[in-house]
Amino acid sequence: MKTSQNTILITGGGSGIGFEMAKLFSQQGNQVILTGRTEQKLQKAASEIPNSSYIVADVTDEASVAALVSTIEQEYPSLNVLINNAGAASYYSLTSPAVNAYSKAKDEIETNYLSIIRLTEALLPLLQSQTQSAIVNVSSVVSFAPAKAIPTYSASKAALHSYTYLLREELKNSSVKVFEIMPPLVNTDFAKEIGGENGIPPLEVAEALAEGLTNDQFEIRVAVTAQLYQLFLQSPDTAFKALNAIE
Repeated sequence: MKTSQNTILITGGGSGIGFEMAKLFSQQGNQVILTGRTEQKLQKAASEIPNSSYIVADVTDEASVAALVSTIEQEYPSLNVLINNAGAASYYSLTSPAVNAYSKAKDEIETNYLSIIRLTEALLPLLQSQTQSAIVNVSSVVSFAPAKAIPTYSASKAALHSYTYLLREELKNSSVKVFEIMPPLVNTDFAKEIGGENGIPPLEVAEALAEGLTNDQFEIRVAVTAQLYQLFLQSPDTAFKALNAIE
C-alpha cells in the first residue's frame, strides 16, 4: 500500500493516536481530513498539521454520519483511506455494585464497533471506486487478551477484530486492503485512568501503522502486543495473566 499521495479520513483525529497519525501522514505527502465531535480540538489540531482539514461529526449519530459521508463525497471524492480510530472506554469492575455495566458496554459497543460498521459501509462504494484504497481499524492488545480494568471495552475490541478479519476476507479480491493495528497501553489522555503515562508514545503507533501499510502487514501488533500475541498462541490463559499481572 502506498503511503503518500493519499486522501485520508481519520476519526478521532483531534488528539492522541489519531492526531499523531494525521501529523505523520501529512509529513509523508498525504491530504488528511480529521473528524471528531469537538470543533475547538479539531481546529487546533488542523492548525498544527499542514495539508489538513476537519469536519465536525459524531460517529455514533446516524444523521451526523450521513452528513459527514455527503461532505466527503462532494468535497473529497479522491478519499482512498479510512482510519477508524475514534473510541470510548470505561474503567471499572464487572462486579462493582455501583456500576451500570450495561450502559457502559452500550456506549463502548456503539463507539468502538457499531459506528465503525456504519461509517465503513457508507464509505465503501467510494473506497472501492479508487485504484488503491485501505480501511484501517484501530483495535487493541485486548482484542485477544481482555483486561480486567476495561472489561466491556475489551469485548468491543474483540468484536472489532472479528469484523475486521471478515471484512478483509470479503474484500481480498478488490482494490480495498483492510488493516488492523493493535496498540498496547498508549500514553494519551484517553488512557489516563489506567496509567497511560506508563504506555508507549502515540507517535510509535503512527509509525508502526505507516510501516505496516508499506509492507502490507494486515495485522499490525505494536510493541508488547507482539509478545503477548505469541503468548496467546501458546496459551490464552497465560496471555490473560500476563496482561493483567496475575501471578
